[in-house]
Amino acid sequence: MFNPLTPVPFRVPGSDGTGRSGYPPAPEPLPVPVMDNHAHLDFPDAELTVSVKAALDAAEAVGVQGAVQVGCDLESSRFTVEAVELDSRLLGAVAIHPNDAPDYARRGELEDALAEIEALAAHPRIRAIGETGLDFFRTEGNGLAHQRYSFRRHIDIAKRLRLTLQIHDRDAHDDVVQVLREEGAPERVVFHCFSGGEELARICNTEGWYMSFAGTLTFKNASNLREALAIAEPGRILVETDAPFLTPHPHRGRPNASYMVPYTVRAMAELTGWELSGLCAQIAGNTGEAYGSWD
Repeated sequence: MFNPLTPVPFRVPGSDGTGRSGYPPAPEPLPVPVMDNHAHLDFPDAELTVSVKAALDAAEAVGVQGAVQVGCDLESSRFTVEAVELDSRLLGAVAIHPNDAPDYARRGELEDALAEIEALAAHPRIRAIGETGLDFFRTEGNGLAHQRYSFRRHIDIAKRLRLTLQIHDRDAHDDVVQVLREEGAPERVVFHCFSGGEELARICNTEGWYMSFAGTLTFKNASNLREALAIAEPGRILVETDAPFLTPHPHRGRPNASYMVPYTVRAMAELTGWELSGLCAQIAGNTGEAYGSWD
């Protein structure tokens, strides 16, 4: 079985002509380095398998100096702790994903799982609790009660450990905001793969919550994201891949990886009119404020 922590060759097509055909060409490097603030380096994309080191090497070559590796269940959260110990270009986030929380609850394992997440989060290179939140697209019925309970528990863990909270919000904007306000949000909140529009962006501006834009910003049907970016305060903007998912245009449908961040950053600069170097510097500064130093 493939272990992402075992080094393997990984060459991006276009770099020397010997790369895997499934990966898009490497973009032009960014003028100022940034970080990918949400990736799943343990998730293979179809038949493609890439080691953590190889993925980060490819990213570093185009100005993406590191990433936040994100856990979604106990297995991937354990992997995250192991990965951040092996490569200093990684920080980590651990959690039970909202779509997995009902399954843990039905098996009578949710409390034990949450206790282990809290224990894993004590690692000094784990800087966030996430991804957690609400997902009304894939979960319904009784499962929603387990999602809400799990979300509230993750908020509590983040606050007590003084960690950033990474939000998964799918078709649940109003309810996510309501729970955050009822529980009292942690000092730092990131809406991972921001999927709202102007209304949610205004709330994030007011509350001081970060909006993390992924490759979805470049999709033709994502006018709501472009409208949100247009009014987002500069100090609230982050960038991510959610790799191996959500590959930006013009490579949508092909595997995603952290080296693809520049495609999204350049789209952000074009949409906002920001000078590229200034935007990169702003994103880099915001990322440091959200997660702390990678050193």
